[in-house]
Amino acid sequence: MPDALILIDQQKAKEHPKWGPRNNPDAEKKIARLLAAWRARGWPIFHVRHDSTYPDSPFRPGQDGNDFSPLTAPLPEETVIAKRVTSAFIGTDLEARLEALGRPPLVICGWLLANSVEATVRVGANLGYRIRLPADACWSCDKRDLTGRLWPAEDVHQLTLALLSGEYAAVMTTDTLLDERS
Repeated sequence: MPDALILIDQQKAKEHPKWGPRNNPDAEKKIARLLAAWRARGWPIFHVRHDSTYPDSPFRPGQDGNDFSPLTAPLPEETVIAKRVTSAFIGTDLEARLEALGRPPLVICGWLLANSVEATVRVGANLGYRIRLPADACWSCDKRDLTGRLWPAEDVHQLTLALLSGEYAAVMTTDTLLDERS
């Protein structure tokens, strides 16, 4: 059974300056490689769009930030799942769609690793899905903790990957993932 590819929040809002510095500048290119491989094989693809309900969110419907980024935008025949919270499983029909496919293994990638990607991975794993997470097809931004310390994006990224690795997902690179699936 082929893995289902789930692309999280590949929208123009991810470029908004409010998020601050990020790591992994080639993540979108890695996501595009995964997307091209899945399309070539006719495997299931789910584009998750964040439709924020917060008035000040760049992801709010009706503004440019809600639009998909051109590099990884869905084709007309590809499934788009609209979510209003961090996890793509909560308040959507994603689980029902995956059940209809026979509960395939999942590959989850996108933005923001320590937010919507992590929430989707954790919920998916708790629902019993086998998940692979290509670390270089996700990215993180600087984050200030509750003591005021600023954590660089790469540190946030590596810690989040370490927290997810094993119990929730198999963490690997895009190259490793594509080599396994060829």
